[in-house]
Amino acid sequence: MTFWVIVSLLVITVSAFLALVLLRGRAGGEPAAAYDLRVYRDQLRGVDRDVARGTVAAGEAERVRTEISRRILAADAQMQAEEAGGGQSRRMSLVMSGLIIVALGAGSLGMYRMFGAPGYGDLSLGFRKGMAEQARLNRPAQQVAEDSLTSQPPVPRLEPEYMKLIEQLRQTVAQRPDDLQGQILMAQYEARVGNFIAAYQAQQRVVDLKADAATADDFFNLADMMILAAGGYVSPEAEVALDKTFRLDPQNGAARYYWGLMMSQTGRPDITFRIWQQLLRESPPDALWVAPIRAQIQDMAYLAGVEYQLPETSASLRGPTAGDVAATKDMSEADRMEMIQGMVTQLSDRLATQGGPPAEWARLIRALGVLGETDRAKAIYDNALEVFSGGDADLSEVTAAARQIGVLQ
Repeated sequence: MTFWVIVSLLVITVSAFLALVLLRGRAGGEPAAAYDLRVYRDQLRGVDRDVARGTVAAGEAERVRTEISRRILAADAQMQAEEAGGGQSRRMSLVMSGLIIVALGAGSLGMYRMFGAPGYGDLSLGFRKGMAEQARLNRPAQQVAEDSLTSQPPVPRLEPEYMKLIEQLRQTVAQRPDDLQGQILMAQYEARVGNFIAAYQAQQRVVDLKADAATADDFFNLADMMILAAGGYVSPEAEVALDKTFRLDPQNGAARYYWGLMMSQTGRPDITFRIWQQLLRESPPDALWVAPIRAQIQDMAYLAGVEYQLPETSASLRGPTAGDVAATKDMSEADRMEMIQGMVTQLSDRLATQGGPPAEWARLIRALGVLGETDRAKAIYDNALEVFSGGDADLSEVTAAARQIGVLQ
């Protein structure tokens, strides 16, 4: 109710201001003929003064008076006509003022109904989070999502012999539903031909047959095929498969990408951004999920209200590799050290500001060893331990690099 009171007061205030400008403009104006009348009357008085002083003859004065009187009559008639029209203009101003008030009110209401949310008050952050959680819990099931797809992905062209083999496999598996190897092959081949519904159904059978022996990859493949079958939608059934993946492999990068995607689909872009940003920092540039994250993370940052600059991925930011160091052998010692120092500085700055996977921390430690900066390498090693503390990241390569240059015994 408060919202509508405020909006109404704003519309009335703006309308009244515009109407007042129109009415004042009309009321304050003077007809042009009124000014002419004052001038002509002054001229008549001036003729009388000239006659009294003797500067104008009586006959000439009479002729001038006649001409001025004629002009006075004409100006008076013009002024009366303008005053008569002024009343009509004032009425027109009143009409225009009324139209402005109606137009502003109706226009504001129409725009609000089009772009606003009538009937809804300002929602608190906690309430919106609760709504997002309800949306996640009550979202459509896998079958509903599949049925809603208007088109299926194109089937790749395959050799007739290949399709014949797949058809034979289908018939064999249909007769032997408990054949684990047959179900594994069926899931793989159906996925290759783009038949993701049949693929995840076969993969579900694989998981059921393996029971407690099912691996994180088994559950992830099931979730992946479900998501592809639903056109990129993460259904509740796919969420269950992802959850089982995390229980066996908490750092599974592809599963983390899909979990972030699910959060964006259920109204939590803030969680999506946090998941994807950390995953992007920890992943090698050639990881399969890096490209889709880079394509979407800035939109997630905007929706989450975060200012975010997508990190660069050029080779110059990855720091010196063993090949880079080997390529410097033909340089002079000074040029060689300067080149390595520049690459080390770039890598160090990026890891300090944006983070990176353990492999890049190990690369930095080895490069510092080449430069003879073992104290700095030890500090980088200690920093890496702090950055990845509490996680399940594999720091074996970082530790090996530190031992290689003599930082650790």
